[in-house]
Amino acid sequence: MAAPGRLRRSLAGRLAALAFALLVAGVALAVALQAWLDAPAAAFAITLLVMLPVAALVMRSAVQPALSLFRALGGTVDSYRDGDFSFGLAWPGNDELGELVATHNALGDALREQRLALVQRELLLDTMVQNTPVAMVLVDPSGRVTYANLAARREFNAGRRLEGHALDTLLAEVPAPLREAVQAGRDGLFSIGQDDDEQTWHIARRDFRLNGRIQSLLMLRQLTVELRRQEVQTWKKVIRVISHELNNSLAPVASLAHSGAELTRRGQYQRLESVFGTIEERARHLEGFIRGYAHFAKLPSPRLEAMQWPEFVARLRSQIDFRLEEALPTETARLDVPQMEQALLNLLKNAHESGSPPEGVSLRVRRLPGQLRIEVADRGSGMSDAVLANALVPFYSTKRSGTGLGLALAREIAEAHGGRINLGNRMEGGLVVTLVLPASE
Repeated sequence: MAAPGRLRRSLAGRLAALAFALLVAGVALAVALQAWLDAPAAAFAITLLVMLPVAALVMRSAVQPALSLFRALGGTVDSYRDGDFSFGLAWPGNDELGELVATHNALGDALREQRLALVQRELLLDTMVQNTPVAMVLVDPSGRVTYANLAARREFNAGRRLEGHALDTLLAEVPAPLREAVQAGRDGLFSIGQDDDEQTWHIARRDFRLNGRIQSLLMLRQLTVELRRQEVQTWKKVIRVISHELNNSLAPVASLAHSGAELTRRGQYQRLESVFGTIEERARHLEGFIRGYAHFAKLPSPRLEAMQWPEFVARLRSQIDFRLEEALPTETARLDVPQMEQALLNLLKNAHESGSPPEGVSLRVRRLPGQLRIEVADRGSGMSDAVLANALVPFYSTKRSGTGLGLALAREIAEAHGGRINLGNRMEGGLVVTLVLPASE
C-alpha cells in the first residue's frame, strides 16, 4: 500500500512512458537521417541499427532493479523455508513492486512472530514434559529412541540420555517385569520388587504418525501411592459392607435362636418349624452373599472359544426375559462364554430391577470394524450424575439389599476381555449399558 502523502507511480506507466520516449527518439532520428541522406530505406535501416541496441540497453537498465528484487524475494522465501525470518527487503519506488515488498515484509513479520510464539510454547511444553513424573519415551519405526524425558532417563539408563539408543538394548538392562510390559505392546499394570519394596506401575502405548512415519509413545506412571491409598479405602468399604450384612443376618438369627429356646422350654414345638425356616433363610442369604464376594475376587482369566450368537442369546432368554433389538451378527465371536453369560445376566437383571416395564428391557449386539458392541437398555428411572460416577465401583449399591457386585463384575469381565463398559442415560428415559469388546477380523 502506498505511503500517505506520496504520489503513487505506476510501474506499467513508467515502462509505457519509456517505450514512448524511445519511439519518439527513433522517429526523430529517422526523419533527420532521411532529410540528410535523401534515402528513406537507408535512413530506416540506420535507425533500426542505432535504436535497437539503445532500446535494449535502456529497457534492461529499467528492469534491472526489478530483476534484482525478484532474486532477493526468492532468497528470502528460501530463508523462510529454512526457518530464518530475520531478512527484510527495501524498494525505493512507490509503485506495484513497492506494494509487493511491503506485503512480503509484513508476511515475514507475521511468520517471525508466529515462530517466536511457537518456540515459547515448545519451551513451555518441553519444560512440562521434562519435569512430569510420567516417564515418556518416543520410539521411531526402526526401534530407536528419538525423545525421552528426565523420568524416562532415570528408569531406563541411570539418568543418561536415551536418544539414539535402540529400545531393545535399553530393555536388556531393566527389570524383567518392565521389559515384559513394554514388549507386550498393550496398556496394563505391572509390579517391580517384592513385599514392602514392591512398586506398581501403569504402562500405556500410543502409535501416531509424525512427518509421515509411525511413531510409538511409551508412558510409564508409578501408581504405588495412589493404589495403596485406594486399597485402604476399598478395604474400609469392604469391611463396612460385610459388617453391615453380617449384622443384618446374625442379629435376627441370634434373636430367633433365643426364641426357639424359649419355645422349647415352654413345650410350644409347633412354632419351631417357622423359627428354623427363618434361620435357614438368613443363613442361605449370608452364604450367597459370601459366595458372591469370593466369585468376584477369584475371577479367572477368560478362556476364549468360538461362539454363535443365536445359540448364546437363546440360552440367555431361557433364564431371563428381554427384547432383541436388530438382527444378530452372523460372524462367530471368540469370548469366554460362561463369563459373558454371567455379565449379561447381571446387566439384564439390573435392567428389570430398575423399574422398567418388562417389554422395555432390550439387548442389542452389533459387529463394527474391529469391535463388538453389546447394549443392554431399559426404560427405568435412569441414574443421577452421582450414581453414574460410582456405579462401577465394587460394593457400591443404591439398592437396600444389593451387594454392589453386578456392574463391577461386568466391568471386570469386559476389561479381562480387553474391552470396556460404558453407562449412560437415555434421552427418552432409562439407562443403557454398553460393553465394547475387541473382535478378531
